[in-house]
Amino acid sequence: MEYFLTVLGMVLIVEGLPYFTFPEKMKSIMEKIPQMPTTWLRIFGIVSISIGLLLIYLTRYYLYKSI
Repeated sequence: MEYFLTVLGMVLIVEGLPYFTFPEKMKSIMEKIPQMPTTWLRIFGIVSISIGLLLIYLTRYYLYKSI
């Protein structure tokens, strides 16, 4: 559970950075999202999930390989 909470905290930090550093740019991006085709949002979602899973796999593989 401690590991999960650590990862959740890191995700929230990364998610919050663009809103903190570029609030005006984020507002304009958020206004454009409803106009984007659903297909593009799904593609972006699956690419993000795939990169995240690959990153987790590689990190866990090399972490446990070195131990």
